[in-house]
Amino acid sequence: MSQSPGPGPAGEPADARSTPPDPSNRSQALGLLRDGDLEVLGRIPWASNATLLASVCRDELRGMAIYKPRRGEQPLWDFPNGTLYRREVAAYLVSEALGWGLVPPTVVRRGPFGVGSAQLYVEADAQLTAFELVEGDNPAMPLVAAFDVVVNNADRKGGHCLAETADGRVWAIDHGVCFHVEPKLRTVLWDFAGQALDPAVIADLEELAGNAREGDLQRELRGLLDPDEIAAIATRASGLALAGCLPLPRGRRPYPWPLV
Repeated sequence: MSQSPGPGPAGEPADARSTPPDPSNRSQALGLLRDGDLEVLGRIPWASNATLLASVCRDELRGMAIYKPRRGEQPLWDFPNGTLYRREVAAYLVSEALGWGLVPPTVVRRGPFGVGSAQLYVEADAQLTAFELVEGDNPAMPLVAAFDVVVNNADRKGGHCLAETADGRVWAIDHGVCFHVEPKLRTVLWDFAGQALDPAVIADLEELAGNAREGDLQRELRGLLDPDEIAAIATRASGLALAGCLPLPRGRRPYPWPLV
């Protein structure tokens, strides 16, 4: 994935004075995504749902975003229709509540094709997937594995982990099929199955569980997820903290398809 200043309103190069947003600067990035002028540039052709590349600008800030409109979602038998974009935003909020910063800034907003999610598009090394990051012992990958347990990620493909070209920071993307109340975990990160969790990670999980039950996170997730889905986050987080290690594969389909 890549981020660039993007074209101007008439297809001309962006103003040289424009500044790309910093993905680590939450307030800056969220302000740009929520309030910036969003212009669709094209469609990501390999995505199963409508996934649109867009430029977004606000004052001197100009960046790129991935815009996923609700109207472009394909119906799924096991997830309510028209909810996938909200799950993308919920995943960002859970990542932030954990303090792990794994998901790029993501908001609900209206765009040219109606309401949907807008996620900051970060520049990443296209040659690195989850497989290479795991093989290289990237320290963020066990956190991604733990995060996927908490959000009950049904589709952690290899290409859904990105290493930013600027500093190698790992980002996790594509969380539209998360938060189901029934066990749905399908991931390529089973290398970490049975691995003990760091005490600091366990503490984060315990804090998240309380936050999802009756804290700020519960309030933030209202309107994005159903009450039973929010309650399930707390249950999974506390269960993972109590286990003290990442789970082993279970069920007949523990891997996504395709793997990348």
